[in-house]
Amino acid sequence: MTQPPHNYKKILWTIFLTIMIDMLGIGILIPVFPMLVVPNSPFRITPESWTTAQGFIMLGWMMTCFPLAQFLCAPILGQLADRYGRRKVLALSITGTGIAYALFAIGIITKNIPLMFFSRIMDGATGGNISVAQAVIGDISSPQNRAKNFGLIGMAFGLGFIIGPFVGGKLSDPQLIHWFNAATPFWFAAILSAINVISVLKNLPETLKTRSDKRIDLRRPIHNIFKAFATNGINRIIPSTFLFNAGFTFYTTFWGVVLAEQFGFSQGHIGDFFAYIGIMVIFAQGFVVRRLSGKISEHKILHFSMFITGICLITYYFIPVNHPGWIYFIPPFMAVGNALTFAFSSALITKVSPHNIRGEVMGINSSANALAQAIPAILAGYIATHHARLPVMVGGIIVIAAGILFRILFKANSLPATEGKVND
Repeated sequence: MTQPPHNYKKILWTIFLTIMIDMLGIGILIPVFPMLVVPNSPFRITPESWTTAQGFIMLGWMMTCFPLAQFLCAPILGQLADRYGRRKVLALSITGTGIAYALFAIGIITKNIPLMFFSRIMDGATGGNISVAQAVIGDISSPQNRAKNFGLIGMAFGLGFIIGPFVGGKLSDPQLIHWFNAATPFWFAAILSAINVISVLKNLPETLKTRSDKRIDLRRPIHNIFKAFATNGINRIIPSTFLFNAGFTFYTTFWGVVLAEQFGFSQGHIGDFFAYIGIMVIFAQGFVVRRLSGKISEHKILHFSMFITGICLITYYFIPVNHPGWIYFIPPFMAVGNALTFAFSSALITKVSPHNIRGEVMGINSSANALAQAIPAILAGYIATHHARLPVMVGGIIVIAAGILFRILFKANSLPATEGKVND
């Protein structure tokens, strides 16, 4: 059984801050991205000769750059974290993220679309901090508090999504302060990343006790996909989380565009809406996940949590344009489904992972999730050319399929015997 280190709480809260700042930076993108392509936006970066459909397609490809680069590079960062330690790799990845945000801000100001693409690729290539942070949580968690700790990380996700979209909407609003523009939130995110690096170097000790002596495999991203679907234990979990993340990405990629184009939301209103979702996630993680952690097995939670999210996404599709207030009734239920799925699937994956390759396993999971986000982001742009809200319906159907697949694949008594088996 894993014994918590003496500075357990300090490590936990440092990781909490790291993930919150990381998600805040991602959340800042949400209200700004749609305004880069929708017609009549003061922040539009696409040429006047481009149609709205062409803007949607470009936006889909731009959103794809980050997860695709993360798919290729996160597994390598996971191997580096297993070999050289979590602390160094975490600081390196956050530094790359900060530089990427600064480049994206310059790209917006100059309307340099290739530079914006490059910055998203750079952010994805160095963006293995989430999987490394999850490996740290796995290092310090006992079987009894593992899901609870991942629930706390889920709260960091939620808090980042409260602050991020809100800040992104406000910092990009020139009516608030005249020199604010679409680039301002990204300068802010770059500064936060610098603060995050300092916090990790100052407060996070090395948590890796047994270092891997394996050579770094640059072909690991491709191998990881095969491993994710072939390795006993995780192959009963990752295929379902792959579909879940793919389905939900259809929603996150284009729901902001729907709010702007069909409901007339400004970037500030889009930010407020996603901040509201973040608040709901915080409540779900704080009250639902933490109450269920240790009382109900992870696989039993996952048997119904994915279906909650899928039903919510499908419901979004049918909300009439003349009743925008109805969209606020769905997030509380969607937050519960997401919070339960994230916390308990992460806990279940670490449960079946040996200590000395936990970083590698979380890299496999991160790789699968990144690919799950990359493919829908491309497709959503093309699907949205037919109807801006259609990606949300497609996403809901895929999420429900993920829940069905988990019920088919997962058998608790077929998991490999590990230290986490005691919780079954």
